[in-house]
Amino acid sequence: MEWQPETQNSEQLLQILRAATSLDNQLQHRAYQQLNSFNKLGDYNNYLAYILAHPQLPAQTRAMGGMVLKANLNSYLEQIDGSIVQYVKNKALQTLGDSEVAVRTAAGSILTTIVSKDVHKYPDVLQTLMQMIDKPETVVVEGAFSALEKICEDSTTQLDRDPSQPLNFMIPKFLHFFNHDSPKVRAAAIHCVHQFATATSAAVQANIDAYVQALYRCTNDSSTEVRKYVCQALVCVLEIRPEALMDQLDNVVSFMLYCTDSADESVALEACEFWLAFAEQPFLRDHLEPYLARIVPVLIKGMVYTPDDIIELTGMEDTTVPDKEEDLKPRHHKAQTHSQKHDAPAAPTGAATNGAHDDDDDDSDFDEDDDEEDTYSKWSLRKCSAAALDVIATVFGDELLLHLLPKLKEELFHQDWEHRECGILALGAIAEGCPTGMYPHLPQLIPHLIQTLKDPQPLVRAITCWTLSRYVRWVVYPGPIPAPMNEAELAHHRRTYFNPLLEGLLSTIQDNNKRVQEAGCSALASVEEEAVDQLVPFLGPILQHLTHAFSKYQRKNLLILYDAVGTLAEAVGPELNKAEHIELLMPPLIKKWNELPDDSKDIFPLLECMSSVATALGPGFMPFAPNVWDRCLRLVSHTLQQLTAYQQHPDQLDEPDKDFMVVALDLMSGMAQGLNTAVEPLVVNSQPNVLSLLMICIKDPTPEVRQSAYALLGDLAISAFEHVRPHLNVFLPDLISQIDDKPASVGVSVTNNATWAVGEIALKYEGEIAPWVDNLLPRLITLLQNGGGTASATLKENAAITIGRLGGVVPDKVAPHLEIFIQPWCETLRDIRDNLEKESAFRGLVKMVEVKPTGVAQHFGYFCDAIVRWKRISPELNEMFRNVLTYFKNGWGQQWPGVMAKLPPQVQEELRRRYAL
Repeated sequence: MEWQPETQNSEQLLQILRAATSLDNQLQHRAYQQLNSFNKLGDYNNYLAYILAHPQLPAQTRAMGGMVLKANLNSYLEQIDGSIVQYVKNKALQTLGDSEVAVRTAAGSILTTIVSKDVHKYPDVLQTLMQMIDKPETVVVEGAFSALEKICEDSTTQLDRDPSQPLNFMIPKFLHFFNHDSPKVRAAAIHCVHQFATATSAAVQANIDAYVQALYRCTNDSSTEVRKYVCQALVCVLEIRPEALMDQLDNVVSFMLYCTDSADESVALEACEFWLAFAEQPFLRDHLEPYLARIVPVLIKGMVYTPDDIIELTGMEDTTVPDKEEDLKPRHHKAQTHSQKHDAPAAPTGAATNGAHDDDDDDSDFDEDDDEEDTYSKWSLRKCSAAALDVIATVFGDELLLHLLPKLKEELFHQDWEHRECGILALGAIAEGCPTGMYPHLPQLIPHLIQTLKDPQPLVRAITCWTLSRYVRWVVYPGPIPAPMNEAELAHHRRTYFNPLLEGLLSTIQDNNKRVQEAGCSALASVEEEAVDQLVPFLGPILQHLTHAFSKYQRKNLLILYDAVGTLAEAVGPELNKAEHIELLMPPLIKKWNELPDDSKDIFPLLECMSSVATALGPGFMPFAPNVWDRCLRLVSHTLQQLTAYQQHPDQLDEPDKDFMVVALDLMSGMAQGLNTAVEPLVVNSQPNVLSLLMICIKDPTPEVRQSAYALLGDLAISAFEHVRPHLNVFLPDLISQIDDKPASVGVSVTNNATWAVGEIALKYEGEIAPWVDNLLPRLITLLQNGGGTASATLKENAAITIGRLGGVVPDKVAPHLEIFIQPWCETLRDIRDNLEKESAFRGLVKMVEVKPTGVAQHFGYFCDAIVRWKRISPELNEMFRNVLTYFKNGWGQQWPGVMAKLPPQVQEELRRRYAL
């Protein structure tokens, strides 16, 4: 006998549900409290299901009952009696054909919640729904598909891997409904199949031709919702089986162009993704090329701000208006990774250029969220169009300009600012892809853009900052096109372009519009990264503008301002350490330092900035060091205390944010780098002691904490080794354990910093490191040979440096392994920038070669190639190279000419020039 409700309970619950739908907030709140009391009823969920399915009750009340029931199932399904679940299930299925959309939706959500927990446990639900879609009543079919759509979305993998292979029946069945009379059904059916296509389900692959033909038939559909899903589906097919579209590519392209130009932005956005997917597959290049002339104008049109965009973007941009809390994105500190510098061409914009930092920069993608308009962060037609143009430019290079330049010129000089702004965005989007073709135009375009920084429309000023940042390399280093410049020409070029650009960007930093401030600071940071020492003559004006902004900016832009100041410090280094610069820079930084409480996450970017400044100022930071050091220790100590309390009472306390530890450790690293041995009094006298805290931090389960702890340990080994020495029996076992031949298990950056720190310790510990070498060296050699299975160049470089340093202090222990690692060692270090770290490693190599010269003999060419790559070599190291090469020449005797003949001509020439060999 089916369960029946008690009238009193039913009436009481109905009254509460009606109150829950009231516009009176107090009534709503009281109703939700009363609903909690109903959990005491064992059959509470039966009542809710009964109300949902009762056709005589108000639809709003029924839907509210369904929502509460779904929430209960979501939280307590495993604890609910099976008979109750069965009753709920039956009532929800019965209600799918209801005339009220909200009720049908609630019923579908309930079924999805039940099934998504374990689709195999409730096969009858799926069977019933598949039977219901064959009913003649459209409302029933729509209701069943609304549930199927959610189930397919939530249980894609379960259904695809089900041993009974239900998709072999479901997919062909769904394809049949692409022609249904109801647009809701057509859209739902397409969306259902799309879930499995995205997951590259075998059932879709088996029906791919029928699927594509069914989609083609829907391209003329009158429903925008159907067209949106068709676009989405065709993009997916292009990605997983592009050959399936080739027979009808002309028609597909025409349809996608039509939809990209749709007045409905949801349709246009899905269609625009097609061009992005098309361009991102290199083997489709020749198929894409014939359509460029048609695609480019549509993409340009999609990049123009809509009226709705402008309304959304122009609110709350006055610099005098405080930022709303919801406008501030969560921000996480990126722990430092020690890396080597290269003498290759200048690093791309955004790449780290100094000190200890991360190795995985990626500047290949157009990322408007970070570079152009972070505030307006949702993915939009404008962003997708710009991203597609960027990728197409990368694929076709200067060929694209044939189709783009006429339209670009039209937009750049358009009378409407929205079109001018779009043209400037397009100009920035193609910067990376078309550098050669754009070169002849830049002498005219750059001054035009610099002048546009004064445009009366803030959105134009903002996008101009971003676009100029994309061309900053040309402004600083015009390059070899059409011919390299001599010094006089280069100086003239910089006076003509660089100086006005810098002046223009500094003016945007003082802008009264928040968006322009943000874009100006970001662009200035790009200039700082590229120009480096060229900024030195302008340090005074740059600091004046940046420090004035501290009193003007609201919270959000302060974060970007900190980054611009930190990047400047990294770029100019010790040049910042002058009294007049310190007097400008430090007062506003210290003011912010004193204003922010220890528990404010706004302190993260300030500490990051302060770390770069401390490293650059060096001894000039000493007056501020005790205060800063003590606060960093306090942040680490307090976070560790909170962590201990949380571990003891996890049900009562929130887990502390370990970023407070990470930023503090990184700032102390920056101070140790800058102050060098002057940091010793801070290490000795501060409480709690930094080394006692490091002993805890190096064991923390969070990789970022260990990563920063090892960076600080390495820096203290350089600047305060005698205070580190007594604790090495504690530190070294942990360091070695983190140098993992599979660094993914501990974190690549953790392994990297541990590897680097061991090298710094070895230099100071000298022969006393010997007992640790047997355990350490195999790990380092494995990292050197294959990067521990990663593509991290920095990890291999630091492994090679540390091997060289170990060889320098205990050559007898390391030299026997020379044959194993000499080739990858030389290949890894030959191109890194000549500096003291590299020199210490090569000195170690020479010592190892002196112990076992036969270890180099088979790879002598790699050894010679690494030697001649040095450009700024110390006289002492140069003499060491001369002696060891002379040893080989004398040892080989008459065979020497033959050995030399096997070397590349440029290596032979350089050896003869430098060493008379």
